[in-house]
Amino acid sequence: MDPLDSSESRLVESANAAENTESSLPWARFSSWLECVCVVTFDLELGQAIELVYPHDVKLTEKEKTSICYLSFPDSYSGCLGDTQFSFRLRQSVGRRGSWFGEEDAYSRDAPVTLQRELAHFYGYVYFRQVKDAAVKRGYFQKSLVLVSRLPYVHLFQSLLQIIAPEYFEKLEPCLEAVCNEIDQWQSPVPGLTLNLPVMGVVMQVRIPSKNDKPGGSPEKQAQKENLLPAPMMLPTIHELDLFKCFQSFLIHLQMLWELMLLGEPVVVMAPSPTVSSETVLALVSSIAPLRYCCDYRPYFTIHDTEFKEYTTRTQAPPNVILGVTNPFFIKTFQSWPHIIRLGELKMSGDLPKQVKVKKLAKLKTLDTKPGIYTAHKMFLQKDKSLIKRLLKGIQRKRPSEVQSAILRRHLLELTQSFIIPLERYLASLMPLQRSVTPWKTPPQIRPFSQEEFMGTLEHAGPQLTSVLKGDWVGLYRKFFRSPNFDGWYRLRHREMTQKLECLHLEVVCDADLLGWTKDKSEVEIVDLVLKLREKLMKAGKQQLPVKEGVLEKLEGYLQTVISSLPEDLQTVLHRY
Repeated sequence: MDPLDSSESRLVESANAAENTESSLPWARFSSWLECVCVVTFDLELGQAIELVYPHDVKLTEKEKTSICYLSFPDSYSGCLGDTQFSFRLRQSVGRRGSWFGEEDAYSRDAPVTLQRELAHFYGYVYFRQVKDAAVKRGYFQKSLVLVSRLPYVHLFQSLLQIIAPEYFEKLEPCLEAVCNEIDQWQSPVPGLTLNLPVMGVVMQVRIPSKNDKPGGSPEKQAQKENLLPAPMMLPTIHELDLFKCFQSFLIHLQMLWELMLLGEPVVVMAPSPTVSSETVLALVSSIAPLRYCCDYRPYFTIHDTEFKEYTTRTQAPPNVILGVTNPFFIKTFQSWPHIIRLGELKMSGDLPKQVKVKKLAKLKTLDTKPGIYTAHKMFLQKDKSLIKRLLKGIQRKRPSEVQSAILRRHLLELTQSFIIPLERYLASLMPLQRSVTPWKTPPQIRPFSQEEFMGTLEHAGPQLTSVLKGDWVGLYRKFFRSPNFDGWYRLRHREMTQKLECLHLEVVCDADLLGWTKDKSEVEIVDLVLKLREKLMKAGKQQLPVKEGVLEKLEGYLQTVISSLPEDLQTVLHRY
């Protein structure tokens, strides 16, 4: 069988399994994409207020509703007239029950770590309209349409808002109900599949990235294997931003910011609008892909936020978080923070935009603070001047922004990979040898991670094998080991390695002569084997372990054969369990 065919059939199986789960649950397909849709309006007496939540049976806590209200409107300093789009991220209330999907669902298993469903946060994708309206007391129509989701699909959901929000502001609730019913007909997101998503007469064609995709590969090329009818609106990505636009005013300092993201340092982004704030924060978080950013981040943060006190207390060191803000009040509040990025308006022009300077934190004034990166961070690695030369050449040749973004993304990917490959190589050496996995013993343990042992590998197998950058790589690793990003990366990889060992053990047991082994064993030993095997099979099913095809079925068959070799009274007891 062609390996491509088998991988495609697995995708179809995943899709079918998702369809079967969904068919019995109300709004299940809708819930696989969105938690709900909210309409936030400005009320003269109440201020910001939720006018509508759809579907109507969605339960948001009062705390979540308050947060959504405040985060869905630009603050008065932004002066956003017309239509504005931005994103936010908020913490879910403690004790909230998840949606119908579990942590070990097929999506989580096959999606890249950077595109996992959020279990403790919601994303909010906002389309805000503020226009003059003589019919309203204040003289302005102010309303936001907000898509609330657990998925970080910023490009897909902002594109969806561009289709539905203008129509909604004209036709109101009936239009929204129709849109939600259409979304409830969409197939659930299955990593690796290309989907056609119809809404309001437009069909969006999107490919859901898979963790098996080649890093930096082109989604369009990968999508060509799918036999789908051409769709009128093809989205080249569901989650990527225009990095060149987001980073344009600090391209020469990009490596410094990459280091700050890698190390999970506390960073405040002060921007002129929620759009600039949210896009910059999300772009910074994505700069260390394929590594997952494991700290908290808020693309748009206000003084009304429920975590405001927690994040602005001066009695302890600033937390590992990136905050995007627009209110000048924050300059005073965050004076004790180690890294502050002050941005001006983003204007795409034909030349390299004016680059901000790195300044001392003491220069941060309460009022009229000029754009700049206010930090005392000493870079571990030397700057790569070749990147700026390539981008400058692109500006001179009037290269499109998406091509410049692709160059930036490739550069950041290679930088992160050069950093991560030595760690992955060392981690692989901690795995027990395959020959030490035997059918009749518990799988051997993975050796513990030793920072000093790892440092010893760098001289011969360090980043210098893939990167020309010179600098204090050892110091960078030492600081990385103290960051939440290392902890998150190591926990995930250790879990994957443990599962791989479990799979290897199941495969070895499957190839063993179980019936032959039982011939000279007592009934107690055989029953013990049956119970242990049954537990392993249940665990493999629950965790959806990536075991070779046919192994679990074969083991189940062996199990039944072993049980049938026992006396009838024991068989009856074992069949009950």
